[in-house]
Amino acid sequence: MANIAIFGASRGVGLGFSVGLPDAGDTVFLISRTRPPSLDRADQVSRVWIPADLSLTQTAAVKVAEAIGDRAVDFLFYNAGIWEENAFEPTYSFEQSTLEEMEQIIQVNLLAAILCTHRLLPNLKRSSNPRVVYMSSLSGLDNSGAPEVANTASKFGLRGVVHALRECLREHRIPVTSLNPGSIAAEIAYEAGAEAAIQTYNSRQIPMQDLVLLLRCLRQLSRVSCVKEIDIPAMSDRYA
Repeated sequence: MANIAIFGASRGVGLGFSVGLPDAGDTVFLISRTRPPSLDRADQVSRVWIPADLSLTQTAAVKVAEAIGDRAVDFLFYNAGIWEENAFEPTYSFEQSTLEEMEQIIQVNLLAAILCTHRLLPNLKRSSNPRVVYMSSLSGLDNSGAPEVANTASKFGLRGVVHALRECLREHRIPVTSLNPGSIAAEIAYEAGAEAAIQTYNSRQIPMQDLVLLLRCLRQLSRVSCVKEIDIPAMSDRYA
């Protein structure tokens, strides 16, 4: 039985992970601004919702730490992420992005990840086999061609946090991994299955099930093994 913390757990990829990642008997702390639908599942997984607005970085970090208390955290998955209006579309314009929008992206995608991890370090140290995974993106890799300035900056920054944090936590043997996927079929419910995502997007977007399998693999590794980064484009992506 393990304690898992998932940030950004109310919809999309985070919701899929809240269903597919835990095993029966696990406890999952679901951190999100809105109520996660997975709370209504009856699958022998204990799910605890911690309502938190991650754009209010310091407040959210304190609230999450207080809610988890002194319990160990065996797996921390920071998946929370927002992006610019019209991101990933030809109509995206850096010039039309507002200062408020860009600031909020950096707060949610990057600063909240740092502060929340900082507050949960004592919980990670209590685990016999802890692991931290941050959801970055192919946009955070060199020469990705992504024009979304704030989102791309946050994803590059998140990878930097991963590499620096790994050095900070090396003496405690807490592995830290950056997961860098391409386009994900996040609009297809996890319960619908991988084939539904494959058919809907004609194999152009990654089924959430593939990402869940990767993280389930990481869960089974000993803390001796450190997986630094996982780049996972769809076969139709330029990085494939």
